[in-house]
Amino acid sequence: MLFNLWEQNKIQKGRKDNTFNTETMLPISEIKNDTVILKDGWLRAILKVTGLNLDLKNYDEQQIILEQYKKFLNGLQFPMQILVRNTYLDLTKYLSYMNKNLSDIDNGALKEQWQAYVNFLQNIDAQQWLIFVKEFYIIIPFYPWDADNDQIKKSWRKKLLNALDTKDSVEKIVWRYRNFVKGQKTLETRCNVIMDGLAGMGIPAERLDVSDTINLLFRCYNPNMHSAQASQVE
Repeated sequence: MLFNLWEQNKIQKGRKDNTFNTETMLPISEIKNDTVILKDGWLRAILKVTGLNLDLKNYDEQQIILEQYKKFLNGLQFPMQILVRNTYLDLTKYLSYMNKNLSDIDNGALKEQWQAYVNFLQNIDAQQWLIFVKEFYIIIPFYPWDADNDQIKKSWRKKLLNALDTKDSVEKIVWRYRNFVKGQKTLETRCNVIMDGLAGMGIPAERLDVSDTINLLFRCYNPNMHSAQASQVE
C-alpha cells in the first residue's frame, strides 16, 4: 500500500513538472542590469526611440534624413529589430496632476472650467482606445561566438523548442551567467553605436532600465490589461 502511494505521488509530481504555464512559454529567464537574459543564454537590450515626423520637414531635409538613415543601416555590423507599438494614451498621471491642482484655484469661473475639462478627460480615459500613440523600440541582440547570422536564420520551430525547454540545470545556469558577463560590454557598445547613429539624424534614443523593460514586456504579453496594472509589477 505504501509502495502504491509512493508511486502515485511520483507520477503526479512528474506530471506537475511537465505542465506548461505562462512562465514556461516565455523565452525570458531574467532581467538584470537593464539587459534581458533569454533561456538560451543570449542577451537583448531595448532602446526607446522618439519618433520623427518627416511631414514637418521640407523636401531637402527629408532627403538628407533618408540618406543618413540608409548610411546608418548599411553601416551596422550586427542585426537589430525595430518594434512599433500602437497603444492608447494613458491619462492617469495627467488626471492625477489636474485633480491635485484643482483645489488650489480660487477663481470660481476658472475652477468651473478646469473641472469641466477634467471631467472631459476622465470620460475619454474611461472609454479607452480613443486616442492612440505610437511607440518605437529597437531591440539589440547579442549571440556568443559571433553567431548572429546563424541565430537569425534558425527556423521558428527550433526557436519555439528552445523556449519550451524547461530544464534549467546548474550547468546551464552557470553557462548563462558566463555569457552575460562576456556579452554585456559588447551589448553596451552596440547600444552606443545605435544611439549615436540616431542622434546624428536628430532622433533621440535611450536604453530602457529594468523597471521600464518589465513594464514593456508586461504590456506586450498582456495587451488587454490596463497599463495601471502593469505598473504594479515594477
